[in-house]
Amino acid sequence: MAKYRHDLPQVKDKVFLTDSGLETTLIFHDGMDLPCFASFPLLDTEEGLRRLRHYYELHAGMAVASGLGFVLESVTWRAHRDWGAKLGYGAADLDRVNRDAIAFLEEIRAAHETPASPLVISGNLGPRGDGYDPGTLMSPREAEDYHLAQIATLADTNADFISAFTMNNVNEAIGIIRAAKRKGIPSVVSFTLETDGKLATGQSLKDAIVQADAETHGAAAYYMINCAHPTHFEHVLTSTEDWAARLRGIRANASRRSHAELDNSTDLDAGNPVELGTQYRDLRRGHRRITILGGCCGTDHRHVQEIARWCEAVAA
Repeated sequence: MAKYRHDLPQVKDKVFLTDSGLETTLIFHDGMDLPCFASFPLLDTEEGLRRLRHYYELHAGMAVASGLGFVLESVTWRAHRDWGAKLGYGAADLDRVNRDAIAFLEEIRAAHETPASPLVISGNLGPRGDGYDPGTLMSPREAEDYHLAQIATLADTNADFISAFTMNNVNEAIGIIRAAKRKGIPSVVSFTLETDGKLATGQSLKDAIVQADAETHGAAAYYMINCAHPTHFEHVLTSTEDWAARLRGIRANASRRSHAELDNSTDLDAGNPVELGTQYRDLRRGHRRITILGGCCGTDHRHVQEIARWCEAVAA
């Protein structure tokens, strides 16, 4: 039975950390090859499992040491039909790895959770296409049909909720929220933004959240921002309107580079961990509703450690 599915602790006032840029850490720091930027195949090797265990235990340990909660995101961002096919994984294989990914996180939780630091398990999924380029847009119904298989599998595990990351258009977000609602599992949508603070389609974050809520009757548990630097979106967080209260989490990039620059980059821009930590502190001071904090591309445990250090002072 899912431990927190019917009472998600991260929607309250307590600060929750989450992890950093898993794929960029594995590629640039550990020298691993991740075809299609997919980490889920690591579940199928002993060495892969060892690397993943070290990564998650390192991050969760920082949360526990700080008395903060932690969101365990599964390695299933690419573990759906189109990307799976590129990696030689059929429907049965994808069903298995999604289940294995959640079971693996259950082991991490059992070993590290404390009463002061709840560890919540998220079944992670990503866009059907390129996270930086919306390409040919699906309709909300097409997106619902496409993502339903992965969401159905995750709903049949002990995942507490599902999270859709690097969403660059509202249609896909709406489809995912609807599919999760059909399967009885809470959903979270994290939008990625360009340097102007808008989605790649040109839609504002405000309009995307308002539209998604209107077309799903507010079914998402909350919304997040990921894969953008704080300087790209801090100006859009000044609103006191109702839509802004739906934004609960940030997983920023270490780099100030645009998506186009990151896509064409052959090096890792790790930015400045201390600077990023202070930027999160400032965001928290102005927007106390934002309680879920982690990193995305270019970040590693050093960035999350600084985020925890600087945000502890405003965690109460």
